[in-house]
Amino acid sequence: MLINIGFFLLGVFAVLSGTKIAFPKSFYQALMLFLMIAIGLKGGVALAEHASWTLFTQSLYILAFGLILPFIAFAILYYIGLFERHDAASIAAHYGSVSVGTYAVAVAYLESQQIRYEAYIPLFVVLLEMPAIVVGIMLAKPSLFRQKKSIVQEENDKHASKALLHEMFFNQGIVLMVGSLVIGFVAADEIKSITPVFFSLFNGVLALFLLEMGMVAASRLEDIKRAGSFILAYSMAMPLIGGVLGCGLGVLMGLSSGGAILIAVLGASASYIAVPAAMRVALPQANHSLSISASLGITFPFNVMIGIPVYTVMTLWFVN
Repeated sequence: MLINIGFFLLGVFAVLSGTKIAFPKSFYQALMLFLMIAIGLKGGVALAEHASWTLFTQSLYILAFGLILPFIAFAILYYIGLFERHDAASIAAHYGSVSVGTYAVAVAYLESQQIRYEAYIPLFVVLLEMPAIVVGIMLAKPSLFRQKKSIVQEENDKHASKALLHEMFFNQGIVLMVGSLVIGFVAADEIKSITPVFFSLFNGVLALFLLEMGMVAASRLEDIKRAGSFILAYSMAMPLIGGVLGCGLGVLMGLSSGGAILIAVLGASASYIAVPAAMRVALPQANHSLSISASLGITFPFNVMIGIPVYTVMTLWFVN
């Protein structure tokens, strides 16, 4: 964990000190894609060993969790923070979904602490990507299906719906993680041939990814200042709420302590890849800079440096 935090802080320091470290955009994207594939492959191999009706039931719990979280986030933002409905819905969708980067850090942390966890959890990462997007749109447009529309409006809505469905089900995260999960499941016996690349190099790639994330988070400081104190408090409080609920859900599902910790981390994390793209299509009027600044500039650093150890201690205390 210290290595991960160290590389993240190195990225923050580089930006704040004015040091020019320029990662090519394609390199950062390659790191993210690598992590998605590696997580999916690990999950697929584990799924081949543990597929059962119990897992199906657990998946239903996870989907319900993904539907509930954005409602909680929206209520805080809309009724307490007094945000505009579309802004509250957009941010809520981010916090109902998950961060693959945060999950990768949590996995590395558990392995460094030798805490056992169910290796099929990547399946839950995939399942939590989509429900929040649907809920976010429903919250932003509660009268969407009650309004009488002109022919032009209906045609525009059809085009927007097609684009949105494509972002929901065929964004790079879903395609790569589901695809690699299926490959890992079908070809579990042959996975050793690519283990040196996708498994052995995982922590090294994660360190480079966190270096870049540190620089990105530090570059968002001005946006965070403009956002105000409420969004700052929300971006640290909502992860704690999601973490506590996720911990309870993991225990209810009968997962190991490590598995419950990972569900807590998923509940605490916020998307900065899949959901932003979907929300730009579905809610073009929302302040997307505010959403990404909250999820990437505040919540991601909070979870990496403080949240994951807190969720671990909380879960171990609760389980033991």
